[in-house]
Amino acid sequence: MNKAFSNKLAHTYSIVARDPQSGEMGVAVQSHWFSVGSIVPWAEAGVGAIATQSFVNVSFGPRGLQRLREGKTAPEVVKELIAADEGRDVRQLAIVDSKGNVAAHTGAKCVPEAGHHIGDNYSVQANLMLNDRVWPAMAEAFEASSGHLAERMVAALEAAQEAGGDIRGKQSAALVVVKARSTGKIWEDRVIDLRVEDHPEPVQELKRLLQVFRAYEYMNAGDLAMERNDVDGALKAYGAARAMFPDNLEMKYWHAVALANLGMMDDALAVFREVFEADHHWWLLTQRLPGVGLLEVSREDLERILALHQG
Repeated sequence: MNKAFSNKLAHTYSIVARDPQSGEMGVAVQSHWFSVGSIVPWAEAGVGAIATQSFVNVSFGPRGLQRLREGKTAPEVVKELIAADEGRDVRQLAIVDSKGNVAAHTGAKCVPEAGHHIGDNYSVQANLMLNDRVWPAMAEAFEASSGHLAERMVAALEAAQEAGGDIRGKQSAALVVVKARSTGKIWEDRVIDLRVEDHPEPVQELKRLLQVFRAYEYMNAGDLAMERNDVDGALKAYGAARAMFPDNLEMKYWHAVALANLGMMDDALAVFREVFEADHHWWLLTQRLPGVGLLEVSREDLERILALHQG
């Protein structure tokens, strides 16, 4: 075995997948190992998604993406990487490329129970599982699900855990989704990048974080609508965000700021009051916003807002 690549242990279950409608690609993974998201999932917009696990050869990630970038297909890349690796018998590798080609490898000496299943635009794989029902359950859940790719992959992780999961238990999880085509702007091309490093219920925490992410998407959509003077669209988006994450003071606060800027002071005051009562730091922040143009109200209305709380 190539010792340089055998010191990363990530016995785990994962899914690599591509959405044939949007073209988005991603990886979702869980393991009883700290920070699984730092070594197993790799993805690049317009290129593909890779999961490298078991006794991990981490180089499969960047090297695999490079080969895909050069125009090779997922099956070609898996074949090339595995053939050149002396530790192939303890490796598990899965790749989906931007055209939906999929390939996977489970080494003969991966710790049982271990295996993979390749489907249309996806592959699920697992090793060191409690039983051999884990990856079939993942495939069934993914195929039965609908909606965004991220939620469908998390559903596959949930199914894995319900079927038995990692024989050692649970610790960390990660979710990465990239766009179908590269814009050349990495910060825009990586649609979702969420990691749970150490948690007693990592898949459920990942699911919660994904919901928070969706709520903030609505907040961002509201801000964009405000920039376009689409008042109805902004209020609808802000309302959706608050409904998804009703206890988040920041969402409430910026919703109140938007209402004030729209001249809807009575509605704004009700929300400001709720936020200030929960945490007076938001009241302190409000005094700083007019000077930088983020709260554009009359002096009288500003005084009405600040009168809600006396520090």
